[in-house]
Amino acid sequence: MISKKSSKIPPFIVMEVMEAAAEMERRGAHVIHLEVGEPDFETPQCIKKAAFKAIREGRTHYTHSLGLRELREAIADHYHERYGVDVCPEQILVTSGTSPAMLLVFFALLEPGDEVILSDPHYACYPNFVTLADGVPRFIKVFEEDGFQYRPQVMAKRVRKGTKAILINSPANPTGTLLEPERMAELSELKPYLISDEIYHGLVYEGKEHSMLELTDRCFVINGFSKLYAMTGWRLGYVIVPKRFIRPMQKMHQNFFISANAFVQWAGVAALKYAKKDVARMRNTFDERRRFIIPRLRELGFGIAVEPTGAFYVLANAKRFSKNSFKLAFEILKEAKVGVTPGIDFGKNAEGYLRFSYANSLENIKEGMERIERHIRRRFR
Repeated sequence: MISKKSSKIPPFIVMEVMEAAAEMERRGAHVIHLEVGEPDFETPQCIKKAAFKAIREGRTHYTHSLGLRELREAIADHYHERYGVDVCPEQILVTSGTSPAMLLVFFALLEPGDEVILSDPHYACYPNFVTLADGVPRFIKVFEEDGFQYRPQVMAKRVRKGTKAILINSPANPTGTLLEPERMAELSELKPYLISDEIYHGLVYEGKEHSMLELTDRCFVINGFSKLYAMTGWRLGYVIVPKRFIRPMQKMHQNFFISANAFVQWAGVAALKYAKKDVARMRNTFDERRRFIIPRLRELGFGIAVEPTGAFYVLANAKRFSKNSFKLAFEILKEAKVGVTPGIDFGKNAEGYLRFSYANSLENIKEGMERIERHIRRRFR
């Protein structure tokens, strides 16, 4: 018998779109990919050189289960330099991507039935991590007119005895919006732990992102290298945790994962120390794409009440075309040969929206918009 726990996990719809697009491409179609949140840039040379050097020098064995000391020190230095917070390397656990970090956080924090507050919309996989750890996801609607931000006054009323944690993601997937520092401060005063997913930090084009560590030490900060450094396939992440949680999380990491890849960790050291110019170049390019796609989507009839200023996503209101985002996304894929992600992947409150990723080239984004425009004219006008 297949376990109930595994049977109940829903598919990750963006992957279903991407896989359907790949099948179309296998049959000869040319698909424009605006569905997947993966930078189209090559990993910077300084990072690749560090990995090659580590391999040549035989640094291919197990590391300390918390991660290389050199990498944890570099992460601590990064958080001090960028946010003015003091983090000791012993509070940092390096993982093979942020997903294992998230899994360890929930297993260390939750007892069966404990609640974790998630925004709706939210990153599609969050509820699955919570339920796998026998927790209960509790969804709080956030709204387009607020830039999909939590309303602290609402949150204060919704926190109850069984609420163990509140998860924030700023800049956010799927919305691309930032949580205002004043709202973050109010959230930090609530009783539950804060879990702050900071994977899109550094990809901010207006304003400034803030780490939850600036406001409280009762938080778990998850971050990694995939997005900012174009290292999705390298699988390198980390989590900064309250000191009393590090030992139980380390023991789980020893048992389930042993350690992150050694030479990839050395590449991470190089990313933090030497890739600033590469990051600035990529960020400027993302911003150029953002400034193109937002007005273009509006021209096509999609609604964007608050312009996204971070990550590389736009969650656009498509209700004038269809309230069934799944059907609409696959229709656009089939007819226009453009991959987009249906809003329903990110929660019930995102139904009727489509997520567009501008992690592709400006040339491809322009072509994708033209294809969608032609489809809209044929289908809806």
